[in-house]
Amino acid sequence: QVQLVESGGGSVQAGGSLRLSCAVIGYPYSTYCMAWFRQTPGKEREGVAAILIFNGTTLYPDSVKGRFTISQDDAKNTVYLQMNSLKPDVTDKYYCAAAIPRFCSVTRHKGFGYWGQGTQVSVSS
Repeated sequence: QVQLVESGGGSVQAGGSLRLSCAVIGYPYSTYCMAWFRQTPGKEREGVAAILIFNGTTLYPDSVKGRFTISQDDAKNTVYLQMNSLKPDVTDKYYCAAAIPRFCSVTRHKGFGYWGQGTQVSVSS
């Protein structure tokens, strides 16, 4: 059974950094697209980063370019989201997700078939 296990959320002050981790258990992680989404209750999930594991290609929306970095550790079957220069407007619950490569996206979440439980990120001013 596929599991995505997230960790690393927390509370920081504006300007600080956090690193989120997503450990992938139970399937051949190297064939997939892994992504991070954020969600405010009542709103659609919004992609913040994605990576094609087999070749390392990354995708970001303009809103986070230069501040967020997605990376992979193949030895640990883990993807990371490094979040720098944090602002209060990124406060949200963050989810790790997996999809087959043709659904890899930061603008559409419906192609992602597997999701983690989410981890809260809170940034205070």
